[in-house]
Amino acid sequence: MPTEAEEVWRYSGIDTFDLDAFAPATRPDTGTRRRAHRRAAQLAEHMGPRSALVVTCNGTWVEPDGSSELPDGLTVAQATGDPPPGLGERAGADAFGDLHDAFVPAVTVVHAGRKVSVAEPVVLVHIIGADGSASPGVSAFPRTVVRVDTSGAIGVIEIVAPLDDDGGPCLAVPVTEMDVADDGALRYASLQVLGFDATVIGRQSSRVGRAGRLQSFTAGLGGRYARVRTDSDLVGTGGATALLAAYLGTGSQVHDFRTLQDHHAGHTDSELLFKGAVADSARSVYSGLIRIRKGARRADARQTNHNLVLSAGAHADSVPNLDIDENDVRCSHASTVGPIDEEQRYYLESRGIEPAVAQRLIVLGFFADLAARAPYPHVARWVEAEVRARLARPLGAAPGSDDPATAGDRSEGAGVG
Repeated sequence: MPTEAEEVWRYSGIDTFDLDAFAPATRPDTGTRRRAHRRAAQLAEHMGPRSALVVTCNGTWVEPDGSSELPDGLTVAQATGDPPPGLGERAGADAFGDLHDAFVPAVTVVHAGRKVSVAEPVVLVHIIGADGSASPGVSAFPRTVVRVDTSGAIGVIEIVAPLDDDGGPCLAVPVTEMDVADDGALRYASLQVLGFDATVIGRQSSRVGRAGRLQSFTAGLGGRYARVRTDSDLVGTGGATALLAAYLGTGSQVHDFRTLQDHHAGHTDSELLFKGAVADSARSVYSGLIRIRKGARRADARQTNHNLVLSAGAHADSVPNLDIDENDVRCSHASTVGPIDEEQRYYLESRGIEPAVAQRLIVLGFFADLAARAPYPHVARWVEAEVRARLARPLGAAPGSDDPATAGDRSEGAGVG
């Protein structure tokens, strides 16, 4: 198991994590599969037009939606047994990756052929949960591989959600791997809305070839402890990535993001913008690294992390890093952690807006520009609606706020990090 002594797990509270509280999920029965499909269909309706809908329950495939045929050159298939060659070997980077490789029941492979362009996204919904009588908590290991061949262009929306509204204790270890070939383009969105008793330890890996384009958007709203590690490799000249993420923590949630923008080739471009807010006793952790390797001349990399701390008991850590081994490059990193601007609050309150409403409007505005850059308009509207719903409740009464147990260590005390 990893420890907080390792830099990539620093501030995570992983030393207190009890793996014995979970057990691998069994294959869902027919009734559970039907419930999962109904739940997934409801979530997918918010995502707008789609080229296909694929549903998994605890990592096991539920039959894909047969109401629409796939466009020519686009395949969505199930692979069992050993992970597909290539990117699949990277899941075992730590103990949780090894667990994933050991227990993943199947791999969903989305493949766009050469010069295949599809406007509507493939929607993948991973439903996590048991029938309520499971003890210990269920663990699930969904896996997705997305491959875009030369000059192809597709989109993927991936949703991780609970089987029931009240969720329940579970461990989700989702792994998504993306390979964008030369001159290819991929628009990807990851939306995590598990319950407040869930532990999420996810990994997103991408590889972008010459003149390839990746636009990635991650929204983290659920989970008691929710971690996503994002590794992006730019291996071809002129490749570009835009990595965006939004997260909102209330109650005793912990949101943990670790990123790597790895430039292997010259004239590559990467932009990272992560924005989050924490309230009550919630906590956020961001640690990112820009790496410019020898030979990546004229690379341009930006890394930005902004955090709003909405309560005295909330806490945010932000640690940007640079590792540059080449000359003639452009790199920048920025990090902010702080409360709501009092001038903004005063401006709204002076015009008769109640303090709670003023705070809600400011937080919504904080996320608005990022949501507007989501790869699909329906994703942007969904994020805005979810944030608005969370902020509509008094922050002290948010779900999970009465649960004193957290995956993060509060021994450092409250305040701004």
